[in-house]
Amino acid sequence: MQLCDKLDLVRLLLQLCISNVHVRLSALLTWTSEWLRGRTGQSKLTPKDQSRATTAGQRGPHRVQVTTPRSVNYHFTRQCNYKCGFCFHTAKTSFVLPIEEAKRGLQLLKQAGMEKINFSGGEPFLHQRGVFLGEMVRYCKQELELPSVSIVSNGSMIKESWFQQYGDYLDILAISCDSFDEETNRAIGRTQGRKSHLDNLYKVRNWCRMYKVAFKINSVINTFNVHEDMIEHIASLNPVRWKVGPQVFLELCVVDVDIDFVLMWFAGLTFQVFQCLLIEGENAGGNSLREAEKFVISDQEFQDFLDRHRSIECLVPESNQKMRDSYLILDEYMRFLDCRAGRKDPSKSILDVGVEEAIKFSGFDEKMFLKRGGKYIWSKADMKLDW
Repeated sequence: MQLCDKLDLVRLLLQLCISNVHVRLSALLTWTSEWLRGRTGQSKLTPKDQSRATTAGQRGPHRVQVTTPRSVNYHFTRQCNYKCGFCFHTAKTSFVLPIEEAKRGLQLLKQAGMEKINFSGGEPFLHQRGVFLGEMVRYCKQELELPSVSIVSNGSMIKESWFQQYGDYLDILAISCDSFDEETNRAIGRTQGRKSHLDNLYKVRNWCRMYKVAFKINSVINTFNVHEDMIEHIASLNPVRWKVGPQVFLELCVVDVDIDFVLMWFAGLTFQVFQCLLIEGENAGGNSLREAEKFVISDQEFQDFLDRHRSIECLVPESNQKMRDSYLILDEYMRFLDCRAGRKDPSKSILDVGVEEAIKFSGFDEKMFLKRGGKYIWSKADMKLDW
């Protein structure tokens, strides 16, 4: 191992240790503060708030001050045509809000300061064959004038006609792809019948180029693809962002340490490496619809994967605490989901109590959102891409 590689390894280990110590100290200070308030009879919650938190199975609001929902992930449907074994938002209901109600919620979010909306699922193109999704995308860009509108999809249900009708209103389209081997995708569950996931991937990528939509790839590194070399395929697809991460499982579904790297590629393209959490009741635990434990890889296996892809440089680690607390997630009822305890604790719906009240129960850390670089160039008008 060369000297520069050894120095890089030492720097990485030190950053991970510092990050982990910081997380543990923060948790200890939070617990101590709550214990002292309990001893002195003090509480930041009114009796009404305490009753609501108990009923909803929550631990109380995370913030007293007003939090701005700059970037929101709206999982408006849980239905999906794929059966990925590590899915963390499974088809536990078939509920989808009427579109006028969904638009009302989106307007409330805009009024509260939302700048970016990401539509996800489930598979967002499944409901009404993408028309519902398209109309929400159009509404957010044309009526609400949001700087950024994005979608995460498996790509299997997208038609060129959708781009022709709605492509102008979409900034970023992320396609989930865990392998460039069809058999591996089938083993993972990222397939439907005899359809080729990879054919769809390349087809959608070309449409994104034709209709000027920024293209992104999400990958979960697991036992089935951890030894795969993806450099050539990623280079040919040329996404603006490539998010990859391992599924990690520890006792009680609480993740202790993770690696989250932001990878800067040449020509200004950005790739991210992050870690996905197992969620009790979704992909782990007795009442879950998935058993994600079999997809677990070790830290060393994940590091080996990164080493094989180290031609993509500038690695920056990010703790799981940052990931868990710095994303705002809305479910199909427009309830914020607090994932801090390794499960999804829902708030009241923003349609019933408003954004300011509901976001108190989201577990969202706005400072951490900004610290991890959650605000980036997310409007395609500002990306200056060579279409």
